[in-house]
Amino acid sequence: MSKKIERFLAERNPPTPCLVVDLDIVAQNYRRLQSLFPMAKIYYAVKANPAREILTTLKQLRSSFDAASLAEIEACLAVGAPADGIAYTNTVKKEADIAGAFQRGVSLYAFDSEGELAKIARSAPGSRVFCRIQMENPGAAWPLGEKFGCGIEMARDLMIEARRMGLDPYGLAFHVGSQQSDAGQWDIALGKTAMLFSDLREAGIELGMVNLGGGFPASYRTQSAPLDGFADTISAALHRHFGNRMPEVIIEPGRALVAEAGIIQSEVVLVSRKSRDSNVRWVYLDIGRFGGLAETEGEMIKYAFRTPYDGTSEAADQGRVIIAGPTCDGVDILYKETPYTMPMALKTGDKITIPATGAYTTTYSSVGFNGFPPLRAYYI
Repeated sequence: MSKKIERFLAERNPPTPCLVVDLDIVAQNYRRLQSLFPMAKIYYAVKANPAREILTTLKQLRSSFDAASLAEIEACLAVGAPADGIAYTNTVKKEADIAGAFQRGVSLYAFDSEGELAKIARSAPGSRVFCRIQMENPGAAWPLGEKFGCGIEMARDLMIEARRMGLDPYGLAFHVGSQQSDAGQWDIALGKTAMLFSDLREAGIELGMVNLGGGFPASYRTQSAPLDGFADTISAALHRHFGNRMPEVIIEPGRALVAEAGIIQSEVVLVSRKSRDSNVRWVYLDIGRFGGLAETEGEMIKYAFRTPYDGTSEAADQGRVIIAGPTCDGVDILYKETPYTMPMALKTGDKITIPATGAYTTTYSSVGFNGFPPLRAYYI
């Protein structure tokens, strides 16, 4: 927890649950990625956290933006981001939203199917397009490989079709999965992408861009590998596969920019057991899967939990816990299979902090399931 967030929580004592994001850390993370990937242009994945304060901070640092909807495009434009620095990267878009983006000056669009390409040709004529290639996502905590992308051969045909439709077949994209732990997955993906670059060159199409997607990990319950190693692997792979024909390179970090800038503070609502002889306690927090911790689905993203007893003698006496949310829904369980322990001294009313929650929390929070309000957020 940064000193800035610690001071804010102590002085303001905001109602829980709440997210507090340190914008200085967001800026620091952006500059760090810039230094690690000097060959790449950063397009912030707005869906990770679309707060106006974050968009403003990144716009001031001259970031570009990866938008998944017309609403996200409008949010970027509202803070002064130039339209030519926004990519509409969702491969499933309503045609009316494509038209709306085009009217607002957006000229870079993703696709992965013939139907989507036809919509772009009709409603954003002459635009630059890039085809997303389907990749398997081994090593990713949050895989994305099944829903998005198309096969290599189809991608080749679609890029040729894009030219026939009057669009600019600008580049190729892939995503190795969110919270990726294996830097080698970018090497594999770049090898496949470079071969398609060559095939299309033979067909008379000289591509100008490769989009490496996001996937750069944040540290949650365990420390992630340093991003330096990812940068070294990716840089070496780019030079090995593309040599002197280096295209424009785009990266789309979301989690890596904002996750570790945020802390959620929560309150223990109840500590109980299901039988008198059970050695497992149930810890119910005032935040759960419907309140912003949706990435606990399948226990894929494993958050850390800090208690007021950490660093004291009472922390030595730990016991197994199942962690759940406050709603009247049986699936609102965060961790049951993953072995978590908490101090035996933990009780109702204690404050819990959850680090690295600046990404994919407020945007996953329900509008008001069971009457619980959306997750409050403070940007400082």
